Amino acid sequence: MGQQAAGGTDLDPERVPGLIRDSFALVGAIPDRVVAHFYALVFTEHPEMRDMFPPMMDAQRDRLFQALVRVVAEADRPDTLADYLRQLGRDHRKYGARPEHYDVIWRCLISALKRYAGPGWTPDMDQAWLAAYQLVAGTMIEAAEQDSHLTPAWWTARVVKHELRTRDIAVLTLEPDAPYEFRPGQYLSLETQRWPRVWRHYSIASAPRADNTLTLHVRAVPAGWVSNALVNHTRVGDTVRLGPPMGTMFCSTVSARDVLCIAGGTGLAPIKAILEDMAQWNTNRRVRLFFGARRDQELYDMPALTGLVERFHWLSLVTPISHDPHAPGERGMLPEVVARHGDFHNHWEGCDVYVSGSVPMVRATIARLQELNIPLANIRFDAYGGMDGLWQPGAGQGSPTPPTTPAAPGTAVQAAGHGTGPAPADSVSATGSWLGAEPRGGWRRDNGWRAVAGPAEDSGIARSVEEYLSRVS
Repeated sequence: MGQQAAGGTDLDPERVPGLIRDSFALVGAIPDRVVAHFYALVFTEHPEMRDMFPPMMDAQRDRLFQALVRVVAEADRPDTLADYLRQLGRDHRKYGARPEHYDVIWRCLISALKRYAGPGWTPDMDQAWLAAYQLVAGTMIEAAEQDSHLTPAWWTARVVKHELRTRDIAVLTLEPDAPYEFRPGQYLSLETQRWPRVWRHYSIASAPRADNTLTLHVRAVPAGWVSNALVNHTRVGDTVRLGPPMGTMFCSTVSARDVLCIAGGTGLAPIKAILEDMAQWNTNRRVRLFFGARRDQELYDMPALTGLVERFHWLSLVTPISHDPHAPGERGMLPEVVARHGDFHNHWEGCDVYVSGSVPMVRATIARLQELNIPLANIRFDAYGGMDGLWQPGAGQGSPTPPTTPAAPGTAVQAAGHGTGPAPADSVSATGSWLGAEPRGGWRRDNGWRAVAGPAEDSGIARSVEEYLSRVS
């Protein structure tokens, strides 16, 4: 099954997910080579696109592969995948992405995959990835175009307050230059003046306010360009740029279940936003917050939390310390402390659970909750900064099992600890004309497609790519 003489394709759409998985498996052992070759193709064929990307490409390469893992793993669930793609499309507006860029990106991606897949690559795999292009690019472009009529590509925000809570944790209050609508529990991407084109994700640590300000909790991590700039080099009056809000870790206002919140380090941020929101409408749902840190001085937001506990009878707080044997009060790793308290709360059965922190902490916590027989449908977190391996259909829900495709770099399960935010380092968001194929409802034929060699297959371009790789390797 391949091309028809008329130039269309008779590839059965039902075969597309399997062909995509099979072809991706051919390069699963060498993702770094594939991704490096892909970017080399893009930058040699279209050098003007280099300015759309950050100066250092290591994190960019990782997140491209993570996005591919997500697409491949969910290839047989295109309707579910479409929600993820629409969010990507909206988010990519801030990079200056235009419809014609998608043709370049996809053509270079297929060329890189084919180069390293070797003789195992078949013509039908070409057709399958072209079908994938129709869904991915079409959905992203459509979402971006719709969003362009509603919101700006980014917001400029002024720093109106900067509090250094510890030597490496700061609480920033920002005032966007236009209304910034979000839901408690969401996160955003941020760019500083110090590092243009370098965007990092931070959870919003406040519920929406009448004055349009919002708060972020930031820990400066080793070699973290943006986090160190925000903690150590940002002052009141400075400006930053904000991407659109993202994420699905919302608290349901219609659920009658009690709430269990588990936060490690600056993973407290989205949990605090949820608590501030609940303070406006909750009356009878009990909320138990576990806020863990390695050492007592890292419990950086205690005055605000104890104030909430004193004001609202439905909220209680446990603050375990994991790495200081002399600390007063509760001690131990978060997953085990939560499990220990579960002995007195029916193992948290019947609770809505929200988990936020570093990738290892979230993985270990969800695994422990599963051992307590808490349904996965009741557990919510946001899948970014290496969490894609936990993602499953259902907004903000996850399962601590690997994806059906090779694990992305940096997503292997690690020893659990108390996290310092949604990712162990500065995390980042994942990133031709549209051919008119309908992006919703599943993979489909498009009789206008033919598998033809694009400019990326030209021998001159190939030589330029090798020269580029030799310079950057």
